[in-house]
Amino acid sequence: MPDRDIHPENLSLSADVYGTMHQNIEIARKRRVMRIFAVSEGRWADRRVSVTPENAKKLTALGHNVFLEEGAGSDAGFRDQEYIDAGATIAGASDIRKADIVFSVNSLTKELVGLLGDHTMLIGQHGKCDDLKMLLEKKITVFALDWIPRTSKAQYMDVLSSQASLAGYKAVIESAHILCRGIPLMMTSAGTVPAARVLVIGAGVAGLQAIATAKRLGAVVSAFDVRTSAKEQVESLGAKFIEVDSTEKMDGVYATETGEDYKKAQETKLRSVLPSQDVVITTAQIPGKKAPIIVKADMVATMKNGSLILDLASKTGGNCELTRHGETIDVNGVKIVAFANILNLIAYDASRLYSKNVCAFFELLAQELQSNGSIADSKDDIIVATLLAYDGKIINNKLEIS
Repeated sequence: MPDRDIHPENLSLSADVYGTMHQNIEIARKRRVMRIFAVSEGRWADRRVSVTPENAKKLTALGHNVFLEEGAGSDAGFRDQEYIDAGATIAGASDIRKADIVFSVNSLTKELVGLLGDHTMLIGQHGKCDDLKMLLEKKITVFALDWIPRTSKAQYMDVLSSQASLAGYKAVIESAHILCRGIPLMMTSAGTVPAARVLVIGAGVAGLQAIATAKRLGAVVSAFDVRTSAKEQVESLGAKFIEVDSTEKMDGVYATETGEDYKKAQETKLRSVLPSQDVVITTAQIPGKKAPIIVKADMVATMKNGSLILDLASKTGGNCELTRHGETIDVNGVKIVAFANILNLIAYDASRLYSKNVCAFFELLAQELQSNGSIADSKDDIIVATLLAYDGKIINNKLEIS
């Protein structure tokens, strides 16, 4: 096992070695050691961290040098001392220039990009890079984990699924906290408390977890999704699937834009359902596009006083026409809730899952670095899907210059 200490000759690795990816591969083969830097996400008001002490220990056990910014994990419940005990080093932001690979949850700020050494590799949710031009000028290799394919092989690296599952769970818990009534059916000497009715719009990963959580709390749950394949999954969780009377059928892993006739039929159906609901949790999103407006302003007016809408799609515009990202508003007695980042409310477990996803991807990447002449020529479907920028060029057309 290589020595984990930082030696003088290692400190210049980013500048001297990353001139070409070929040289990097040769170093990786000989030393099998890299300097991994995990940034603090506090700049984005994000409580998560990309490396937990558990995974820092695994990485250092493999001989890698792991650095974290001071306090990077504190908001998620991980103390600096835990990282030190795991063999990692607490460092300053400027030490990012010594890194071979940078782990992050969010895209890097312009200031951090400016500190990067040329040819550094970035692993994180970089599908939307604000400073892509600067990254290309520095010939930074960018891997976007938010473009991990939905395959069996990639499930251990699927950050969107792991985070969405926790978001769906937390959405129900927060709704139960905010709602001015109980969730389960309760029989008391003073009378019966009926079960709350919960409607989940969008039966993807977040939606299915929301359904399961609401059922466990004792709610009467129904769900809607444009994909016909979602019906079986929804019903398997004990919820009622709301079907739209339309000849247009849709299937697939992701939701896509529907036709006008379907949208009209969908609106008619939801208008008949919304007045009876106590909680509406919206999760519907279309990859790469603005979230579809499903609950219009006049539809909110038909809902019961004291009911609420929790919009998990608010970051991309929201599924409710009245949603304001990061705010909770009251519209004639109906609360519309849109957390700026609901995962901040469950940052410990969100970090644990995200860190495992990142490390699983890093393991695959390390294998590719040792076996291929150029990572850009990799035939691995996961590498191909996530490699967005390499050697100053955009590799994947999903990445656009903003």
